[in-house]
Order: sequence, then structure tokens, then C-alpha cells
Amino acid sequence: MKVYKNAEMIGFKNINVDLMLGLPNQSLDVLKKSLSNVINLEPEHISIYSLILEEGTKLEKMIGEGKLKMIEEDLERKMYWETKKMLEENGFVHYEISNFAKDKNYISRHNMDCWSQKEYIGFGAGAHSYLEKTRYSNICNIEKYIENIKTGNFGKNKMIHEKQSMEDCEKEFMLLGLRKLEGVSIKEYKEKFAKNPIFVYRKELEKLEKECLIEIDGDYISLSSKGLDFANIVWEEFV
Repeated sequence: MKVYKNAEMIGFKNINVDLMLGLPNQSLDVLKKSLSNVINLEPEHISIYSLILEEGTKLEKMIGEGKLKMIEEDLERKMYWETKKMLEENGFVHYEISNFAKDKNYISRHNMDCWSQKEYIGFGAGAHSYLEKTRYSNICNIEKYIENIKTGNFGKNKMIHEKQSMEDCEKEFMLLGLRKLEGVSIKEYKEKFAKNPIFVYRKELEKLEKECLIEIDGDYISLSSKGLDFANIVWEEFV
């Protein structure tokens, strides 16, 4: 809270707060108290993330040794839905599976551009870019980054991570779009790829609809309430 207030005091606007749920030994009451504290700060944007236990981390080691215990999945889901309820009751717009904005004017343009598969260019050491179906980043070593620029070796600063085929691009458009609460726009898919996603992914969509994981309504294909809990299963259909 002190950091937030200091940021406000020196003039930062449109402040985002990240909050984690599903932490070891975290209770629903503890989460609600943390969330109330965050809401009282009146930030313009809040991001909510469930803990993912990464291999090789100190936390993973402590869990493995029994020093800490992960909470049950059912409790983690209760935390997610309680967070959604509390934020919406306080006027926040749930626009992406992990993101809430105070109102539509504070929806993150960066987030939405990423989930809409729009191109972007990152400048500086460690920055990431997506351009012409290629994902790449700049090297992280700032001294080497500057040296390469001074000597004209710009190519040495660029690390290619992925070159997409058209099929890759189409699948990713579906996967990313299904992170947004409004879902994938059928119209935008048609405009970008000159195809109808309802036909292209008819088998996948039929399966997901039968399992009540997605809804197709008008121009949008979106996650259902059940789909919000099992989003990874939905996304796997487009990997």
C-alpha cells in the first residue's frame, strides 16, 4: 500500500495492481481482505493471477519437502469467482480472463492488442516484438546490446522465437481471442483470414459446445462460465 501511495504522490496515473491467488496456505478470508485493501486504493486496473508452480524454484522445493502445501483446486476456483464477484460489485469491468478495469476507459490497450493478435515492436534490451507472423526479442545483455548498435551489428541483437505459418496464425487468433470475455469476433476472423471460423473449426467448436465450455452468440465465440474454470482445456483445441 505504501508503494501505491508513493506512486500516486509523485504523479503516476492509471495504476495497475497485480494480485495472486492460490498461494500456499492462503485462505479465502485472507484473499478477501487483500482484495478489499486493493479496492480501497481505487486503482484503475487490477490483474488477478493464479499461482503456477515453476520447476526449479525455491517454492517448488519447499512444496516438495512438505514445508508448504498447495491449496486444493476447488478452493482456488472459489477464490477466482469470489474475486470476480467482489470486483464487479465495485464497478470493475471483467474484460479478459485475468484482467479487470475500473471502467471501459481503463482497459489496457497493450493487453487487448496482444489478445487481438495485433503487431507490436519492442525497443531496448530484452524487449519483445511480434511482426509479420514472427515473434522475437532483443538480447538482455545491455552492454552487448549497445555495442552491437555502435558497431552496426543490429542483427545480433535479435533472437527469433517463432515464425508462424498461416495455420499457426489462425489457431493463435482463436486461442488469444478466447482469453477475452467478449470472445473471438467471427467478423474479425473473416476479415483477417478470408475464412469462417465456424466452418474451419467446426469439429472443435461442436465438441466444446457439447461440453458447455463455449458459447456462440451472434458475432462472438466466447468462454462460458464453465469455460472460465476450464480455459486451458478450451485453448488446447487450438494449439
